[in-house]
Amino acid sequence: MKFRTEIVLNRSGFTVDHARRGFLAGSCFSEHISDRLSAAKFPVAANPAGIMFNPASIAAMLRRLAEGRPYGAEELDCANGLWFSYDHHGSFSRAEASETLAAINAALVEGAAALAAADYVVLTFGTAWVYRLADGGRLVANCHKQPAGCFRRERLTSQQIVEEYADLLAGPLAGKQVLLTVSPVRHLKDGLEGNSLSKAILRTAAASLAEGFRDVYYFPSFEIMNDDLRDYRFYDEDMVHPSAQAVDYVWSRFTEFAMDPDTRALLPRLGKLDAALHHRVMRAGAAAEVFRECSLKLVEELQEALPGVDFGPERVYFTHGL
Repeated sequence: MKFRTEIVLNRSGFTVDHARRGFLAGSCFSEHISDRLSAAKFPVAANPAGIMFNPASIAAMLRRLAEGRPYGAEELDCANGLWFSYDHHGSFSRAEASETLAAINAALVEGAAALAAADYVVLTFGTAWVYRLADGGRLVANCHKQPAGCFRRERLTSQQIVEEYADLLAGPLAGKQVLLTVSPVRHLKDGLEGNSLSKAILRTAAASLAEGFRDVYYFPSFEIMNDDLRDYRFYDEDMVHPSAQAVDYVWSRFTEFAMDPDTRALLPRLGKLDAALHHRVMRAGAAAEVFRECSLKLVEELQEALPGVDFGPERVYFTHGL
């Protein structure tokens, strides 16, 4: 007897390997996937403006990267002793405006280069609800805990999302493979009914884009969490975010969906290398030397398997850094 409905994934035309550069943006799923790709030595960049949740803010970020126009002091606001940008995550906020601008514009330069060079782009939509400044209507990616009266709230339609991204697919995203996902993280502040409606809008928009554009694909992270795992034991303590076990499972399904067998076969050894890099050698001696030699051997094996990947930092670390 079967007690779960496992999603059947077929190998898609969307491809992730070590020879292709990736750019990821959006909500928490993009962070989880980019962290794991980076740890496995895939060339990726992610969220140059920080985590974003709604498709409109993600689109605005992509346009700004393509434009390459630096931010100016007039685009910052100040509250509680910190200068911040409504286009950016709070991690960019600083006590001095000049420091905030420096952090934002450095990330913009790096992000613009990464987007231009990317062979594929992964975008994760978290909510269809957006916020605008009550005074002027400017789109807000992050409210920075400002009073609710500073904003007005509205819900995007699937058609608005499709039209926005159709323009991007003819512009900054042209010639790139684009993978869309809907975050399984529940936005309970919208209420369960509001969250369900929001996710339905995002899913409908993603389906329309995947069906209407040759190089657009959809990965069912939302369905994997809600229809495959489908149990509160796969949620974290906040009952909103997926647990570590759930993230592991979604990652394994992502590799099945996006990677060929040869690339997937390398993942265990790449994971072993990443674990070795985070291992603390407590004391020098024979055991430490064996660990060093085994790690260097692993580096050389992976370098032979992936000649286009730079394992120089790992080689230096295991030679001189322990």
